[in-house]
Amino acid sequence: MAGVLDSVNQRTQLVGQNRLELLLFRLRGRQIFGINVFKVKEVIQCPRLSSIPKSRSVVRGVASIRGETIPIIDLSLAIGMAPIPAEDLATSFVIITEYNRRTQGFLVTAVDRIMNMNWEDILPPPKGSGKDVYLTAVTKIDDKLIEIIDVEKILAEFSPLGETVAESVIQKSAAKSAERGAAYLPVLVVDDSSVARRQIERCLSAIGLEVVLKNDGKQALDYLKSLTADGSKATDHLAMVISDVEMPEMDGYTLVTRVKADPNMSGSFIMLHTSLSGIFNQAMVKKVGADDFMAKFSPDELAERVMDILSTERS
Repeated sequence: MAGVLDSVNQRTQLVGQNRLELLLFRLRGRQIFGINVFKVKEVIQCPRLSSIPKSRSVVRGVASIRGETIPIIDLSLAIGMAPIPAEDLATSFVIITEYNRRTQGFLVTAVDRIMNMNWEDILPPPKGSGKDVYLTAVTKIDDKLIEIIDVEKILAEFSPLGETVAESVIQKSAAKSAERGAAYLPVLVVDDSSVARRQIERCLSAIGLEVVLKNDGKQALDYLKSLTADGSKATDHLAMVISDVEMPEMDGYTLVTRVKADPNMSGSFIMLHTSLSGIFNQAMVKKVGADDFMAKFSPDELAERVMDILSTERS
């Protein structure tokens, strides 16, 4: 166990060829869950928690960790299971993570190990699992089903981000569109989280852009190949691509590499838009050839950045 806990920080910089590392953990029961190590800052024994008056039940309290006050979320309760009993807190663990420019801790009962995986072995949740399921993907390890938590969905419910684009930004975007005198081509948005897709679609629709949605890198690459099968360029069909990094079957890094290597797609402007913020490796963005990077999720910032790109780089 100590080896797992000590190695988490060292492993957060992993960026491979369509690979990831999963931190495996348990809540209540025998089911094993996973979270990408790339979003984990550290794992600690559950510290002393201070209650927050009138806080939501999913927040078990706050803890002072390395000079920062961090909310501790009962992950079991957050995904619809029974809460972790108070008497189990002393033997439980907290996974400190950074998502969407925020730091929070997830309370779990046990931390198992770290597994190096290929994104091709990470699959979307089974069809028919429903919209309310808190899974972004599943995989199998040693013939056991591993459920990968959709953290963005959890955070959107207990601490929602603003999704409305400011009127001033909308007006500025309208002025730029009027100056151009022609409609922009659609924007391809690639993200495995239904919450993230909805957020980005609302943002871009608010500034008058048409959006094409795909759930992962493989779907996006297949779509781009279908557009360019007649010998045309991807830029004849799409204004730009906005892609998440972590996705089942094919991650964002691999998608960028494949697109930039194809003569009919290489001119595509690709922005990596990811919840990997503070620990994100900017050097990798340049290595794979991405054109831009933005940490999730600020609707005003995203809208303004996209309009700047379309009115300059893509005009």
